[in-house]
Order: sequence, then structure tokens, then C-alpha cells
Amino acid sequence: MPTFASFDGLQLNYTRWEGTSDALPVVLQHGFAADTNANWIGPGVVAALRAAGLTVISLDARGHGRSEKPHDEARYQDDTMARDVSALLDELSLDEVSLVGYSMGSIIALSVASTDKRVRRLAIGGVGSGVVDLGGIDTRAVTPEDISAALLTENPADAPPAGAPFRLLADTLGGDRVALAAVARSVRNTQVDLAAIAVPTLVLAGDADHLTRLSRANRPHPTELPFAG
Repeated sequence: MPTFASFDGLQLNYTRWEGTSDALPVVLQHGFAADTNANWIGPGVVAALRAAGLTVISLDARGHGRSEKPHDEARYQDDTMARDVSALLDELSLDEVSLVGYSMGSIIALSVASTDKRVRRLAIGGVGSGVVDLGGIDTRAVTPEDISAALLTENPADAPPAGAPFRLLADTLGGDRVALAAVARSVRNTQVDLAAIAVPTLVLAGDADHLTRLSRANRPHPTELPFAG
């Protein structure tokens, strides 16, 4: 699987599946503690997109999957992960793409779409109303401190209940728990300029996703969200 040096020199892993369609390439950004296999290959997303003839590109975010995993929080702060996606588009000389994000990947995708005009269509899922109400990461259902504590405790049984699912996922996928804890702590202040997003956007909210249940509390239809096109 190929790697490239991002804007700050960090080596990131990506996978590209060539399609037969003239449609825009689809770039996939996975969620926290997951990777390309967990979010996109295993559930059949890549297979479905390839069956439609689309070119598919998936990026393992820094700290995840086969990409480098620094333990320094500073390597994940601000718009770092969004800049990684733009750096990948540079690396592949892509002028126009459709961008798909899930959970943490949705926040990343929104950030990219707010600044990078090469994103022409956007689909996001697993993201609650915090992106509207708080302007970024929703910390009401689970806090970065809960996630970090769950990841760093020696005994998984001692993990805060809200953070325990993330510890289980990290352990199941063999993730670097120290790097993931640094990610959790550093992205708490991530802000997204939703008003800058002008492309058609699909927002998906699962009715059994407790982490995004707030997205439906006062917003009965996704087209009411200001970034839905």
C-alpha cells in the first residue's frame, strides 16, 4: 500500500482502487480509532463503490491504521488532519473529488470542504448536532478526557464507561493507544466554518447511534442543517 509525505513530513498510508467510470473519484476518511479496513472495506462500502465503477481512495489518518503514529499532541492539533487530506489530493494530482467522512472523519471532511475547492460533493455520517451547536467535535455524549483515560488505563475494566467502547475498538484493531489518546485530547477544540461549505452535502444519522442522537433532537430532517445542499 502506498505512502506519501504530508505537509509536515509525516508518512501517511492510503489505498487507491481504480474505477471505470468518468465520475469524480471518491475519497474516504474513516472515524476515530478505526482505519480503512474497519470503516470502509469490512462493511462493504469500498465494494459497493467499486461495483458502481467509481475510483475509490481511502486515507489512514495520522495516528491510525498503517500511517505514522506520533505521540505528540501537537501533531494532531488545529486543522492538521484536514491538511492531510488536501496533501493527499496534491500527491495524486486530483482536481475534483467527492469526499466521504464518518464520525471523526466527518469533522475532517467538513473542514476540508470549507477550505479546499477541489471537494465538489460531500457525504458525512456518524456526526451529531455538535458540529452545528458547538462548531466542531460534540463533547456532550463523551468527553476527550473519558476517551483518553479509557485508552491509557492499564486495566480495561477501569475505563470510564463513556470511553470504554473506544478502548475496545482500539484493542480489537491493534491501535496505538497512546497516539489515539493524543488525537482525542488534541481535537477537542477543532472548529468548522460551516458557512464556507457551498457544495451539495448529504448528512446521514443512524437511528441507533447513541453518540449522534442529539443530531435528531431538534432537527427532524437533515436538509435543515445549514451545510446540507
